[in-house]
Amino acid sequence: MPLILPGNVASATAAVGFSVANSCRFTGGNSGSDNYMYKTLGTPTSTKICTISFWWKQHSIFGSGDGPIFSAKTDSNNRHIIYWSADSNEGGLFKIWGKTGGSVNFTLSTTQVFRDPAAWQHHVIAIDTNQAVATNRVKWYMNGTQITSFSATTYPGEDALLDWSADGSTAYVAAYATSGSFDVFGGANLIAEFIFIDGQQLTPTSFGEFDEDSPTIWKPIEDVKDLTFGNNGFYLDFKDSANLGNDANGGTDLTEAGLAAIDQLTDTPTNNFATLNILDKAQSSATYTEGNLKWSTVTAGHYFWARSTIGVSSGKWYFEAKLTSASSYNHIGICDEGPADNTTSLESEVYGWEIKNSDGNVYNNESNSSYGDTFTTGDIIGVYLDLDNNKIYWAKNGTVQNSGTGVAITDPASTNTGNYFFCVTDNASGDSVTWEANFGNPSFAISSGNADAKGYGNFEYDPSSGTFDGASKDFLALCTKNLGSSGG
Repeated sequence: MPLILPGNVASATAAVGFSVANSCRFTGGNSGSDNYMYKTLGTPTSTKICTISFWWKQHSIFGSGDGPIFSAKTDSNNRHIIYWSADSNEGGLFKIWGKTGGSVNFTLSTTQVFRDPAAWQHHVIAIDTNQAVATNRVKWYMNGTQITSFSATTYPGEDALLDWSADGSTAYVAAYATSGSFDVFGGANLIAEFIFIDGQQLTPTSFGEFDEDSPTIWKPIEDVKDLTFGNNGFYLDFKDSANLGNDANGGTDLTEAGLAAIDQLTDTPTNNFATLNILDKAQSSATYTEGNLKWSTVTAGHYFWARSTIGVSSGKWYFEAKLTSASSYNHIGICDEGPADNTTSLESEVYGWEIKNSDGNVYNNESNSSYGDTFTTGDIIGVYLDLDNNKIYWAKNGTVQNSGTGVAITDPASTNTGNYFFCVTDNASGDSVTWEANFGNPSFAISSGNADAKGYGNFEYDPSSGTFDGASKDFLALCTKNLGSSGG
């Protein structure tokens, strides 16, 4: 099983049921583009009652800045926002902020800190300002359980109006229009099953359920399509890559800004894919963008590496990565644990195996041997990990290297963690280095498109193509549905 079971989601351990097909990647700030959706609202079912439901996979953990999830603005004196706020030390907090008639009258901030980039999580914010008891006016649930502890608790006044359903207001997904500027997500966050209900204060069971066989796992349900959405309500399932803002409920679509077909992903609450693990960030200068799939660093005299969020101990697994900018010391391969600091290179690790771009050699435990071709900017390197036979192989632009002869590795049971992780590295060159990892949901353009033998993932090169020590082998995408069917 993976070292980090990816969250309270319908994972490989849960019974087969409804599957969410797609999510959407919203980027902004240091990712180089601002992606969001918006819609001007009409006559509401209610200006006092609504429910917001969404599944979210976070990008940022540390640092500063806010990540808007859902906001609405009538004018500078009347606006409301649900957002995630980064904290430089602990992680991040979820918050609600609202202003009506020029006065701030709505502030909630969780005491619970959110810092798991490997997991999908579900949030429901159910509001009814008609309620006489203040705490009943806003009910917030995460993964089916109500959040009751807040560090800031200014509940909206009785009968307070909400811009999320006000006639003429503009609603934004993954953006926030302030009085004098416009804010979007920093980095990239994934959202699935975004639902806005106008006129009802619903409970989490309208959107999800605890798994029958694994009762600690909260998962989506199919019945959301049968809900009553109200006049201004909408349902974003992100199934149409040419129209990601499509309202699956049949209402007016949201207008997309900066989004493209590549922002539609199959990384969802019911099939969670690996990304690079920002929690391994012992290196302060490394940056993670595009949903923790794009990794960049430039600091002379230090060593860096980034590993996958999911580790495996059995089965056959594939990932590929594109070297977007290169130096002379770029490596790609596997490791058993993350970097403790920025003073140790991966090539000196006992349980780390990687190939180096400038010579094509395999490095492990301060030794290296000839293996394959050199590679540089623009090349896509495939890594094939066979833990049924404890071998590793590499390919350059789809061609398996070393005539398909693998490199023997230590049985994962004898490593420090009992698992291997895919990883990309930069070793102390001081040059600008960027890797774009693809575990099945690429951040870079794919010209061909290949799924694994189970039908999961979208890769430039076929994970089953080629011979490996004279045999054909099926290597799979690193996702929870494959973990359930093929070990891990």
